[in-house]
Amino acid sequence: MKFFIETFGCQMNENDTERIQFLLENAGYDRTKDISESDIIILNTCTVRESAKNRQYGHIGNLKKIKNLKKDILICIGGCAAQDIKENIIKDFPYIDIVFGTQNIAYLPDLIKKRISTGRSICCIEDSGFDPELFKVRRKHSFRALVPITIGCDNYCSYCIVPMVRGKERSIEAEKILKNIEELVSDGAVEVTLLGQNVNSYGKNLRQPYTFSALLEKISDIKGLKRIRFMTSHPKDFSGDLIDVIKNRDNIAKHVHLPLQAGSDKILKEMNRNYTRKDYFGIIENIKNKIPDCAITTDIIVGFPGEEKEDFLETMGMIKKIRFNRAFTFIYSPRAGTRAAGMDDRITIDEKKQWFRQLLEIQNTISFEENNKLIGRRFEVLVEGNSSKNSALLEGRMENNTIVNFEGKSNLTGKIVPVIIDSARTFYVKGKLARG
Repeated sequence: MKFFIETFGCQMNENDTERIQFLLENAGYDRTKDISESDIIILNTCTVRESAKNRQYGHIGNLKKIKNLKKDILICIGGCAAQDIKENIIKDFPYIDIVFGTQNIAYLPDLIKKRISTGRSICCIEDSGFDPELFKVRRKHSFRALVPITIGCDNYCSYCIVPMVRGKERSIEAEKILKNIEELVSDGAVEVTLLGQNVNSYGKNLRQPYTFSALLEKISDIKGLKRIRFMTSHPKDFSGDLIDVIKNRDNIAKHVHLPLQAGSDKILKEMNRNYTRKDYFGIIENIKNKIPDCAITTDIIVGFPGEEKEDFLETMGMIKKIRFNRAFTFIYSPRAGTRAAGMDDRITIDEKKQWFRQLLEIQNTISFEENNKLIGRRFEVLVEGNSSKNSALLEGRMENNTIVNFEGKSNLTGKIVPVIIDSARTFYVKGKLARG
């Protein structure tokens, strides 16, 4: 039997898909990229924003045509939306065979067998605790790997549903993480990305407390590991020690993704972010003083309930002063079950869209200007494969996570090569392979 997976959402979801593939292949199934030849269809869903949920519902609705043509095909819905909506998915779409939660991935092979044997739809959404087989995955790329170090979240930002769909924050023991990364490097990985909803709160709930900066140092000591990235950091836990570790270790990428979300203290308080704009400026100043070439990226929400023009202008002021290399910007989307969903919201959607356009225009200008500063300089680039912009070109990433397009042979994929930047765009740069 063949299975097809479509993945929505963040890198944590990508890692979950790698786990699903490992489990099903070990159970004797083969993955296919052609949905028409599959016997099992799996959607690994996201529920962070309403627009994402709506798109996924559209995808699920379209699967009915396939089910009508192929009665025996199994349709499985997993991920954060499955954890959130639970058995309501089967109520809305009776042709769905299996709904499984974020903590029930390990059960999927057995759930498939049970569905085939009983002929009944199954909803498996339960808190099964920590999965000891978390590191058993089928990696998408041999040269890089996603490595979860924390699961779940305890922050309870008022707009965010992650704690409800991923559970309480749990840190994985350092020894297990280090052993896993050593094995990955032995298997050819040159880059790892450490994953968690808040990686820099790592270790707080371990029996023997362990800091993220200490873990990062240990990982950095692993021979053969060329690059270490981490996603995502929370400003309230971003320590000076962590900045020092990034500065002093050559194989830790000089790139920090630090979600701001809003530039107004009033809105930050309503979001339950537990830091002020002054706190955030202090972190950025420390990073820029100690690591001048460090790229800083962020997330920003526009139109949070209660946000007024003055609050929005404070966010714009921070963007202009900090000059983020890139920003992922969103219009606020209410999530049922979060505190913010019940807040009074008097700003019209048209005004929010106008703010969003203004913010995007400023940030895109800054991103383009920052990319222009790279022209004429030489950088080490990890080649990821053919470019998504032009299949005749290769695409890779600089240490600071900027995408680079350049001419080269496909056998360079997975290698770190020198590239001289010769032109810039808003979201990527172009260059040429350097000699020597």
